[in-house]
Amino acid sequence: MMDWAFAQRIWEKWASSYIGSSGEPLKAALLLNYDPCGPSRLLSVIAEQEGIKVKPAELYPFIDFVRRNNLHTEYFFIGPSEYLVTSIHENWFCARCVNTSKPAGEGVIVMQTTAFLLVAMYEGSIGSASRAMVAVDQFVWQLSRRNL
Repeated sequence: MMDWAFAQRIWEKWASSYIGSSGEPLKAALLLNYDPCGPSRLLSVIAEQEGIKVKPAELYPFIDFVRRNNLHTEYFFIGPSEYLVTSIHENWFCARCVNTSKPAGEGVIVMQTTAFLLVAMYEGSIGSASRAMVAVDQFVWQLSRRNL
């Protein structure tokens, strides 16, 4: 049984420390309830979101992209932003926005846990990506204490 109260407490504390304000490593993040073995007709539920407002139906193409697991051959969208995967690892991947107007660029880190997909968005290049990865690792480590 999933401990929603625990996940929500962790999210609130984490989001207030890492998302949004100038100088924070992330500009936005989504926490999606995700079951890779579940029927594809069921949309993932947005458990939490900060710095971005999307509806579950808007994320269907992204979830379908993740389910198809053709990470290295396709682009994906989150809102109006189009991303190209640049790095793939066992339970996470990184992507860069290809249609950004930001001079330093934008990127996203997507990490899968037992019950969630964490989508963390940042602005900038290598240094910003490193800071974003530290923030993502912090959240996932806390979730893993309850195997979520």
